[in-house]
Amino acid sequence: MVTRDDVLTRIIPHRLEAIASLNLVLHLRGSWDSPKPMKIFFADQLKITGSSNAFTNPVIEAGIIHCRALLEFLGLRISASDPRKLASRGAKGRADDWVIEDFSNAAGPLPLVTPQQAISRYKGDPAEAEIALASVLHTANKGLAHLTAGLSPDATDIAALEISSRGVPALVVSHLYTPLGLAAPTPSISTTSRNDG
Repeated sequence: MVTRDDVLTRIIPHRLEAIASLNLVLHLRGSWDSPKPMKIFFADQLKITGSSNAFTNPVIEAGIIHCRALLEFLGLRISASDPRKLASRGAKGRADDWVIEDFSNAAGPLPLVTPQQAISRYKGDPAEAEIALASVLHTANKGLAHLTAGLSPDATDIAALEISSRGVPALVVSHLYTPLGLAAPTPSISTTSRNDG
């Protein structure tokens, strides 16, 4: 059985690592005009070759799914009336779902994050932040978790996904780890500083 400690020390850090990987890959893809030849090494031994899409596409898709899970954990969902808007999740869904309200500090259970709180952390246009967070939920729901005709083509906008890949971790840290008095998990992924495309 998964405990609260497991959620805080293993599960959410794993999801944040996947989102950090999403952010890194979005930056790489944004600097390329087309897919690149790829070589993946493990313990300094070449193990995989091919197109960069074989690595970047699954990393992007996994990161989107982890964004969705953490946004729902925090209390956010897509508005039923407008897929470009956020709404509050409402009460806990399934009995075995972990949600932010399952964690407490001296003031009591942690509250759900409201759409206004979520978009207020963004230093740019609040509408841009809301669209970005809603688009990652929409893409996960309509483009990855299910095959649907309802996927909006602009929901997979790289700029919106990049905003979400920065915003979701910031929300998790400020609304979960900080109120609990815990240090934020630190992703271990990085890229080399060499920028030759």
